[in-house]
Amino acid sequence: MEKRSQDGGSQKPSGLLLFSVFTAVLGSLQFGYGTGVINAPQEVIESHYAQVLHVGQNETGAGNLTHGANAPKDRQVVVYWTLSVAIFCIGGMFSSFFVGYLADRLGRLKAMKVLNILAIAGALMMGLAKLGPAHILIIAGRAITGVYCGLSSGLVPMYIGEISPTNLRGALGTIHQLAIVTGILLSQVIGLSSLLGNDRLWPLLLGLSGAPAILQSLLLPFCPESPRYLYIKLGREEAAKKALCRLLGSSDTEKQMAEMKKEKEEIEKVPKVSISQLFRSPCYRQPITVALMLHISQQFSGINAIFYYSTAIFTQAGISYPSYATIGVGVVNTIFTVVSVFLVEHVGRRSLFIVGLAGMCVCAILMTCGLALQSTYTWMSYLSMSAIFIFVAFFEIGPGPIAWFIAAELFSQGPRPAAVTIAGFCNWTCNFLVGMCFPYIEELCGPYVFVIFACLLLGFTLFTYFRVPETKGKTFEQIAEGFRRKKPSSRQLKASATELEHLGSTEA
Repeated sequence: MEKRSQDGGSQKPSGLLLFSVFTAVLGSLQFGYGTGVINAPQEVIESHYAQVLHVGQNETGAGNLTHGANAPKDRQVVVYWTLSVAIFCIGGMFSSFFVGYLADRLGRLKAMKVLNILAIAGALMMGLAKLGPAHILIIAGRAITGVYCGLSSGLVPMYIGEISPTNLRGALGTIHQLAIVTGILLSQVIGLSSLLGNDRLWPLLLGLSGAPAILQSLLLPFCPESPRYLYIKLGREEAAKKALCRLLGSSDTEKQMAEMKKEKEEIEKVPKVSISQLFRSPCYRQPITVALMLHISQQFSGINAIFYYSTAIFTQAGISYPSYATIGVGVVNTIFTVVSVFLVEHVGRRSLFIVGLAGMCVCAILMTCGLALQSTYTWMSYLSMSAIFIFVAFFEIGPGPIAWFIAAELFSQGPRPAAVTIAGFCNWTCNFLVGMCFPYIEELCGPYVFVIFACLLLGFTLFTYFRVPETKGKTFEQIAEGFRRKKPSSRQLKASATELEHLGSTEA
């Protein structure tokens, strides 16, 4: 096995390291599956809601809900369906606040084990929906699953970042996003009406969201706890050395321990960092601003809006089976996340983020042109289709995976749990806002809705270029030191002023 040299050579991942990362990202797979699974069986679930709620009959006994494709839906059904979709984001949004607490209180591994109880409970409720009030069981199950995903989306990148060697941290961190998009694609494929997305099997489709949690529960006992958590948080030096030896091999243990000791010394110089201190303290304010802006740019890039609008564009382009075209988008999503895994350690986080945002900005402009002119030029609808695929590709090259793990890279062990917590909350909140507001914005702006996203993407690109540092190949301490150098302290400013004054008097 080739080891990382002192001057920054390469180090191949060990089998246990890859096994631990795979086990951790099963939680990310469930996150992606839970995100996408509810969309495919929408019509059959709404129909079941109508039966359970006994709606669709007017006073004369005639049916108000017909079986036509454009039949109006009962308001009760619409309200319960909207809640079934939105409750997932709401659960994730509020549970993300407790990531740091659980990670420090229970440890990274034990926290993931406990969370799997929530995942399995939520899946059981949805899987048994036909046996009770379906709308209540699905909403409750989606809420519990959202709580699980909100916590898991913070714990998984944190654990992976802490067990990975410096030169592999970006590539292994990207696997979190790869698992998410794989989960989305999997839900799209098995959600087809010819498989599980039909009136008979949709409860099984929803209930399968608990399968990754069961597998993860079986595999977690074979994974080592985060060495950084063991040594820096608990002070268990021998346990941390043993975990490092298992993950990286004995030859790299001393170097990693020296890095962790230096990090611990820095932490002991300052009191425990809370969420409020991240914003009040000058040394944390800049990195937390960068972390939040990267998460905001990921969600406000318009990626979710693309998925909401893609089926309509494919339909307008004359594609007979737009659902299969949407699966094509999912395939592109997955392929370019794999590409990002190989690029992120060679090109760098900052460069990929800038390229991704700038490319998405150009694609948003092309989509606007295609949507606005397709009634005049029929071929313009194919321009819109192509722009969608390229937009998704650029997203997964940069903003998609990098935003999730860079928050853990920008902070040392002390403030990291609080930073991951607030970054996760920001991501879920933006996700919820886009999901709720986009239909109304699209109705107001029509084909020009993506002009808004193009402007936002331009702003995000400029922010990333001027304010986001490169973290590739740097230790956590080196990254923190880089932020400290960017903003000189008041003592340094005073010393500089004194020196200038002295020089002035000497010249006189």
